[in-house]
Amino acid sequence: MVIAIDGPAGAGKSTSARMLAERLSFAYVDTGAMYRIVTWLALRDRIDLDDGLALVAACKPHEWTVEHGRVLVDGEDVTVALRQSRVDRDVSRVAAHAEVRELLRERQRRAAATGNVVIEGRDIGTVVCPDAAVKIYLIADEEERARRRTAERPVSDSATLATELRRRDQADAEQSRPAPDATTIDTTVLELNEVVEQMVRLVDAVSAGRE
Repeated sequence: MVIAIDGPAGAGKSTSARMLAERLSFAYVDTGAMYRIVTWLALRDRIDLDDGLALVAACKPHEWTVEHGRVLVDGEDVTVALRQSRVDRDVSRVAAHAEVRELLRERQRRAAATGNVVIEGRDIGTVVCPDAAVKIYLIADEEERARRRTAERPVSDSATLATELRRRDQADAEQSRPAPDATTIDTTVLELNEVVEQMVRLVDAVSAGRE
């Protein structure tokens, strides 16, 4: 079974998807981390962020793994580095390139093809895994999403984070649409465990329908 979770930044995708995967003993695929890896590599190696082909060529030689909340690039733990404000600022710019999206979507589909996977990101239910058994779209109001971002990055300025969040919403609008058959969960006033419980009930309902 493939479970696709989509939604805007700060809606709670990564944490709830990881917890759901642990609850179900499924693999967890964080597609957003993949785009952050490309962005981080480009910034580190001074690659032109407006050159999609150069970005693809620059990231191909590198090996990376995204497991259990940790991201390794060529054996180096870059989990914290991927949450830097400069990566937040430029990741949508990198993801806007069709060449980058195609490369990463292929990797994402290969990961999903292993089965029993929770995969989360921006266009999972619509493009990457349109045949996913369960599709969930998380939302939360802008103020709450900004608050969560500030809590994740306490050294960052909250006003700047809120501005970056709005800019990302605009830049990611095309890739952030829910699938027609996705179930929307508003996480604004929900505790994390409540979000996960709703997800589990959706998965159980689908599983029961298959029996």
